[in-house]
Amino acid sequence: MARRTTAPAAEPAAPPPVPTREQILAFVAESTERVGKREIAKAFGITGSAKIELKRLLKEIEADGALDRDRGGLSPAGQLPPVVLADIRARDRHGDFVAVPAEWKGTGKPPAIVLTQGRGSRKGSRPAAGIGDRALIRVERDAEGGYSGRVIKVIGKNKAEIIGVYREGAQGGRIVPVEKRSQGREILIPPGEEGQARDGDLVSVTMERETRFGLPRGRVRERLGSLGSEKAVSLIALHLHNIPHVFADSTLAEADAVKPATLKGREDWRDRPLLTIDPPDAKDHDDAVMAEADPDPANPGGFILTVAIADVAAYVRPGSSLDREALERGNSVYFPDRVVPMLPERISNDLCSLREGEDRPALAVRMVIAADGEKRRHSFHRVMMRSRAKLAYAQAQAAIDGHFDDATGPLLETALRPLWAAYAALRTARDRRGPLALDLPERKVLLAPDGAVDRVIVPERLDAHRLIEEFMIQANVAAAETLEQARQPLIYRVHDEPALEKMRALGEVLASVGIKLPKEGALRPALFNRILAMAAETEHGVFLNEVILRSQAQAVYAPENLGHFGLNLRRYAHFTSPIRRYADLIVHRALITAGKLGADGLAPEISMGELAQIGEQISAAERRAMAAERETIDRLIAHHLADQVGATFAGQIAGVNRAGLFIKLDGTGADGFVPISQLGADYFRHEEGRHALVGERTGETFRLGDRVEVRLVEAAPVAGALRFELLSEGRSGARKSSPGKKPGGQPFKAASPGRPAGIRNTGSRHRGSRR
Repeated sequence: MARRTTAPAAEPAAPPPVPTREQILAFVAESTERVGKREIAKAFGITGSAKIELKRLLKEIEADGALDRDRGGLSPAGQLPPVVLADIRARDRHGDFVAVPAEWKGTGKPPAIVLTQGRGSRKGSRPAAGIGDRALIRVERDAEGGYSGRVIKVIGKNKAEIIGVYREGAQGGRIVPVEKRSQGREILIPPGEEGQARDGDLVSVTMERETRFGLPRGRVRERLGSLGSEKAVSLIALHLHNIPHVFADSTLAEADAVKPATLKGREDWRDRPLLTIDPPDAKDHDDAVMAEADPDPANPGGFILTVAIADVAAYVRPGSSLDREALERGNSVYFPDRVVPMLPERISNDLCSLREGEDRPALAVRMVIAADGEKRRHSFHRVMMRSRAKLAYAQAQAAIDGHFDDATGPLLETALRPLWAAYAALRTARDRRGPLALDLPERKVLLAPDGAVDRVIVPERLDAHRLIEEFMIQANVAAAETLEQARQPLIYRVHDEPALEKMRALGEVLASVGIKLPKEGALRPALFNRILAMAAETEHGVFLNEVILRSQAQAVYAPENLGHFGLNLRRYAHFTSPIRRYADLIVHRALITAGKLGADGLAPEISMGELAQIGEQISAAERRAMAAERETIDRLIAHHLADQVGATFAGQIAGVNRAGLFIKLDGTGADGFVPISQLGADYFRHEEGRHALVGERTGETFRLGDRVEVRLVEAAPVAGALRFELLSEGRSGARKSSPGKKPGGQPFKAASPGRPAGIRNTGSRHRGSRR
């Protein structure tokens, strides 16, 4: 039997060496996938006990600050990992969504991630993402050091970020949220989590997981600015609503490089007596007007009315940086302490401002008006003009009333009287047309030099205001008519008729004050005007104006013509304010194209889909601006009233819901809230149809429009919130039906105090700018 021999055992293979620090950093930097200890071990073949050494080395590199670790794994310090959890915050000037990482341990502001559509992706192939969403994003770094990304998965809405004011403390700090719904709920910032925030700064805060006991915890994500004075109160609204307020360097450079327009290709209108009439504090003047008697014997008693509008299209070309940023902003935003313009000042306050005595390019409409105010014909012209004078509303009105000055005296017979005569004709036609005649006082907040509220006034409504407003309406109608006739795509200003549900609700309110709403026939503004006329001299006049306003649809921008219900017009477009509204710039470009007035008009290949998208974007920007302006007024008034806690005020019930009553104060127009717990020991039922709270036992009733007296209990300036105690008794009444008997009745016991409500400011700026 052969003897078996055993081969000597092989030496165990030596474990591969742990990669060097430089190799690890290079691998992490070059990786396009998530990187952790497991991925590094696999890439370098690390097994067994060598993993312990790798773990030690990774901790050492992190401790040195060369690597960051988060949910996306390891990444070079100050850089994002390949996959990151991020919050979508805004759109950039190209219309792309911009996200920021949900967690950021680097220095300075967290980097922005521009979201792009992946190649070959189809609509609906992945969850749609939008502003406010939290999403898992695959990130790539470009040559300039910026980031782009694609959404892998939408996680949901970001409910973990709060905007608030940082207050320093001995043991860390606290955040006072700026939103009303978060009032009374401070957030604890542990030591070391305050970032670069200092006492009084406006910051964004990322919320940590809440514990059962104690205050919720968070960490400062970003310092947004200082709120060292009331003059900076609009800063809150800018950041809360993501309103762009700092122009990109490329946009400013483009504006600075623009050369003034010349007479080439334009009609010379510099000798015509065009003049501007604006508020006394206006910084830009985008419209000028003139009127003269029509010498045509076929139009006896008629007028030629001219409206010239700053030619913004001559400077802001499609696709330029100026154009992209104007579209992103959508419109200028007006606060008592600042204006956030749609265009840089080089354009809005200089080249496109129709300054007195200076040559300026304009797009003008010349309208022939009959003696009865009806327009016979019109034409558009691209011109060079020179404003004869810069007048304020009150100044022009005073001249007509016989109190002229050095500026208005020489213009009285040649310019001002013809304007008022033309307006008298247009007013006759307007009365026949019968637009919605709401009478809502426009309150204006005046600030002292230190930014505090000086006083709140209701400016007198003059014929000078109505004259300019009516001239602008006629010019807007002419623009829509011209573009329709030329079959040129445009963006209309549309205002649909009230929805059926809102009309039913309005009918219930009117019935509660003894007015019957007709149920038959087509809806017309005249219907509402009859109601307003009936209520004008009664105690219900003011609140019925408010109720009818609430019943109306929201005016929007769209490429389809739905008419303008409020103005009772079949077609309407915004043409008269291209300095501060992007919609008007689109209409200007469309008119240039339709009239062959230059090469800088609307691109002929633009589609209805593109115009619809622009319309949606600028309509949303308008709503955003209105909310920001209203909330800033809330905060300023709350600052103004903060030292008057305990004082009593007269006001009116401006809103009713299950939680209590909204009160509008006389004088300031400030809104505040009376929680239902302040109404007494009775059970109160919300009767939605009557806009009332009704005592279940006593029948005591608090109804929309009732006059009341209240005491200020609390003012929260940062949130713009006021809470009142009701001093007046409700209307007496018999015991109402039992719970469940009345449709819409909601019986409930007096609840704990609700959160305060803000001040509403329903007035629009001059010239009916948001009609």
